[in-house]
Amino acid sequence: MQVLVTYDVATEKDDGKKRLRKVAQVCKNFGQRVQKSVFECLVDQGQYEQLLRALVKCIDEKEDTLRVYRLREPKEQFCRHFGVKPSMNFQDPLVI
Repeated sequence: MQVLVTYDVATEKDDGKKRLRKVAQVCKNFGQRVQKSVFECLVDQGQYEQLLRALVKCIDEKEDTLRVYRLREPKEQFCRHFGVKPSMNFQDPLVI
């Protein structure tokens, strides 16, 4: 399944900046950044639960916001992109 992870981490304090880096790193482990605080992730059910647990563990629920949306598939049919940084299809072969 494809999910969209969005977050807003309060960074006025040093611990907020640390949480922001942790949230971004967790998201990078599961997907690709499509905007500053928005990631698209391709995960199975087990990875989805793992992603949620890791993200909730990183944030401070009294100060930060985290939203995770399941994307309707096929993404190409329901997502329109404009501007730079087109998203990568995880299911295509990776050419290095």
